[in-house]
Amino acid sequence: MHIGVISDTHGLLRPEAVAAFAGADHILHAGDIGDVAVLRDLSKVAEVTAVAGNIDGFRCGQARETARVELAGVRFFLTHILDRPRRLRPQVAWHLARAPADVVVFGHSHLPHDETIDGVRYLNPASAGPRRFNLPVSVAMLEVARGKVRSVRFVALDERSEGALAMHMNQLSSE
Repeated sequence: MHIGVISDTHGLLRPEAVAAFAGADHILHAGDIGDVAVLRDLSKVAEVTAVAGNIDGFRCGQARETARVELAGVRFFLTHILDRPRRLRPQVAWHLARAPADVVVFGHSHLPHDETIDGVRYLNPASAGPRRFNLPVSVAMLEVARGKVRSVRFVALDERSEGALAMHMNQLSSE
């Protein structure tokens, strides 16, 4: 199963993001959607599970502050604001203590992140919306099967973002 992961569109759904999701079976949006039309257009590509972010007032169409979905046996928890994977917001820690997840998808920082801590993968695809400073514009593609994440690939949505992905990857790792 192929899963597209996107965040921080801020009302802009780039055609490059839609192209990157060709063949996706499901799309996860980690908030700051910016316009319900983004969700509508993504749903033309694949089924969407989304959370709303702070610019959305944590409400955008059906999206609210958190969401859960299980895909090919992998349990996903979505939130917009995580803080740092090693220093979770108390609300996120509470949700995960109540019902564990295999992958926590988050946004907000506009920083790409892929780190596994105590068996939980923390994934931020970076921002797919308007460019912010020298941060990358990207999405991620996951391949999952039989309860495991088989691969994660970050997709730069423009040439400038290719180097920025490597430069900014996992900057949230510090304590």
